Amino acid sequence: MTYDRLVCANCASPVAEGRCPVCRASRERMQEQGLFAGLNPAMLIVLMVILVAALALLAHQAI
Repeated sequence: MTYDRLVCANCASPVAEGRCPVCRASRERMQEQGLFAGLNPAMLIVLMVILVAALALLAHQAI
């Protein structure tokens, strides 16, 4: 989940706005987690299947 959809329990505003220290800390923590942190496990599995299929296709064409 991305931080633009989260609502802060402390101030009840969107975390992306960073109105309170809790929001700002959560926003910074989520930004530091990296590129694939916002993906759910199902999306990661789909990406892995696509990658394996692409590699199999490349291997088949190389033969």
